[in-house]
Amino acid sequence: MSTESTIDFGTDCAAFTLTTRTWLPRPRSEVFAFFADAENLDTLTPPWLKFHITSPRPIEMRKGARIDYKLRIHGLPVRWRTEITAWEPPLRFVDEQLRGPYRLWVHEHLFEEFDDGTTVWDKVRYRVPGGRWVNTLLVRRDLNAIFRYRQGRLQEAFQPGEP
Repeated sequence: MSTESTIDFGTDCAAFTLTTRTWLPRPRSEVFAFFADAENLDTLTPPWLKFHITSPRPIEMRKGARIDYKLRIHGLPVRWRTEITAWEPPLRFVDEQLRGPYRLWVHEHLFEEFDDGTTVWDKVRYRVPGGRWVNTLLVRRDLNAIFRYRQGRLQEAFQPGEP
């Protein structure tokens, strides 16, 4: 059984975009349920970010839910707050940064049934302080590493035959 992962960076005049696609050999309902549990963010986030959810638990994932995190970016402490602005199980959800390191962060998660499995799409629109130069020199490389890690962890978690 093959797995497929891609990462594509694009840009428009207003923001940068990151699109990833990961095919998983599991039903959409199972894959969406994994994402619907905020505790799994720890699994999907690289250890070098020292990521920690600070919101009280359990977190009910729904439109309007807010989640607070602490992490480190290049050793610098960052507080991040997101809000779920769209919640459409098992098709999609969107989280948007309310407070954090980006000028804009809108992350859409899409789940498509495909080829006896599920394709997970991550579509992120973002802006960074410093614009194109900072994105080219630093942010794009970091996001590439973070989303490659995420894709690998998803593929590990959803191997054929694993619960």
